Amino acid sequence: MKKTVLLLIIVMALISCGKKEVKQVSPESLMSQEAFALAETLRTAFINNDKDALQKHSTPEGFRDITAGKKGFDKVELSFTPRWVEIENTKTLLNISWKSAWTAGSRKSEDRGMAVFQMEGKPLKLTKIIRANPFIYPEQ
Repeated sequence: MKKTVLLLIIVMALISCGKKEVKQVSPESLMSQEAFALAETLRTAFINNDKDALQKHSTPEGFRDITAGKKGFDKVELSFTPRWVEIENTKTLLNISWKSAWTAGSRKSEDRGMAVFQMEGKPLKLTKIIRANPFIYPEQ
């Protein structure tokens, strides 16, 4: 009887101390994380005027979208808030709410909007900016 109780206690201890099941990260979650990271990389490269990084992380069309309205500026502050991600076959669409503050000489302009970054490939690259482009100097 004592051996049975002792054996039962040991078995229960082993079962209760067993490893918890680790949930695998879904492919969609990994793709979303990669899209968020790419948006942040592009934002940082644009602020630092790093054309090489912008070209490396975008297709030629995506690079044109980033540099389309490039005017001279002394400083830019740009913040992105990802809202949602849509994954359609080979395309990843990242919806971003953004705010910007541009300084050129003594003139300061602020703008905000909603953009959709279309991304494709492995690793992801920006292929197109849909809606309000956060990289365009605001006209006022």
